[in-house]
Amino acid sequence: MSKKITIAAAATLPLALLLAGCAGASAETGAGGAGTDEVVRIGVVGAGDPYWETYKEAAAAEGIEVELVDFSEYTQPNPALSAGELDLNQFQHVIYLATYNVAGDDDLQPIGATAIYPLGLYSSQHDSVEDIPAGATVAVPNDESNQARGLLVLQSAGLIELKDGGSIFSTVADVEPSSKVKVEALDAALTATSLPDVAAAIINNDFVGDAGLSFEDAIAVDDPSDPNALPYVNIFAARAEDADNPTYLKLVEIYQTTQDVLDGVQEASGGTAVLLDTPAEDLVASLNDVEEDIRANQ
Repeated sequence: MSKKITIAAAATLPLALLLAGCAGASAETGAGGAGTDEVVRIGVVGAGDPYWETYKEAAAAEGIEVELVDFSEYTQPNPALSAGELDLNQFQHVIYLATYNVAGDDDLQPIGATAIYPLGLYSSQHDSVEDIPAGATVAVPNDESNQARGLLVLQSAGLIELKDGGSIFSTVADVEPSSKVKVEALDAALTATSLPDVAAAIINNDFVGDAGLSFEDAIAVDDPSDPNALPYVNIFAARAEDADNPTYLKLVEIYQTTQDVLDGVQEASGGTAVLLDTPAEDLVASLNDVEEDIRANQ
């Protein structure tokens, strides 16, 4: 498809972890920054991805030894970090961390961004968002997280308006009647197969290839520079008392500036990652906002 626009609001989170063993030395917190013989334990998902070895080599060149701890379930890496069994983790976006902090009365903090994994709008009938006619039906996934992201994508594309501007809790019920299109919520696995019957559909990254589509076919993608996208930025997380640890901040910098690492992340994501160096203070502000929203909606 020939025309693509860049819009605000979402990213699919690449989460999946389970504790694979925890113990060992932590990096020192002194003001001197990275030094020799320091070991930093980082919890990650997909430690077998080649770019992690590249990352470890880049860190070693700066005098920091990185030990990766691989996970296969969502629920373990944040508690492991809180307990001091990890020094950092890198697997989640801001919303996931906020949900954990509120539920567990914890205070883990983002110290640096990695990437957003965009959620796309696809169509087999129209080459651009502008071509979608008024009154047409657009499909979004029906699970809570992806439904809200999908609706924010449609709003940014000018296809709908959401009550109060929309949020990470928006549902189809929040679509204003004056919106250009109608929205139907379907199982995430069905939005792709619905394309012959709807004007367009939000399709999770996991189902794009299965539907015979490529990510380049999206007629709208996310704009990571928009403030609405901040909650979906993937992050390095640390304990609050370690948020200014110079060694940990150096490790964020190494991730964000080592081209071979960035190329590896892109390759592992199938070219979908939007790499970011969002300031930590912006991530913390977003975390605080999301935590407040979660508490208000409890």
